[in-house]
Amino acid sequence: MKDIMLNIEALIFASEEGISAIEIKNVLQDALLIEINKDEVLSFLDKIKLKYQGEDSVFTLSPINNKYQFLTKVIYHDAINQLQAHRDRKKLSQAGLETLSIIAYRQPITKLEVEQIRGVNCDYSIQRLLEKDLIKIVGKAESIGKPLLYATSDQFMNHFGINSVKDLPQLKDIINEENSIGEIIE
Repeated sequence: MKDIMLNIEALIFASEEGISAIEIKNVLQDALLIEINKDEVLSFLDKIKLKYQGEDSVFTLSPINNKYQFLTKVIYHDAINQLQAHRDRKKLSQAGLETLSIIAYRQPITKLEVEQIRGVNCDYSIQRLLEKDLIKIVGKAESIGKPLLYATSDQFMNHFGINSVKDLPQLKDIINEENSIGEIIE
């Protein structure tokens, strides 16, 4: 009996979008080679729901659209929302990654130089990289208008697990003979 209940819990846990009682019944019959009906499955589901209703559990069994899934209890939603906010802040767009790599390999560099390499405006990308503390302002260039110079920060080194920009992969490390286009003429 306990083995069946644990198998049902495992099925619910492994189901990304929930699992119906009928699906649980069919999977258990195939996996455990047992006969079980829908009412027995529903009885086990009720026991599992009771098991997770206590204060020592952070999630609960919830039926949504006739499918069962484990969901975090409402009391923990503020903490989970904060986690999502932190994770969202860490993500970089493709434009952000391109801008960051140009700065990393060409530092110190001005915004205009980055834009000339990328061919597009980089205001937003540079602002986001500054907010994420992946780059920093290291001074002003001696050219007309004295534009700001950007370089990678210590946070950049920590984030990518390197000690200095010398540890960045070099072009020769990335490109190999098999990546060439066209025929090699000898």
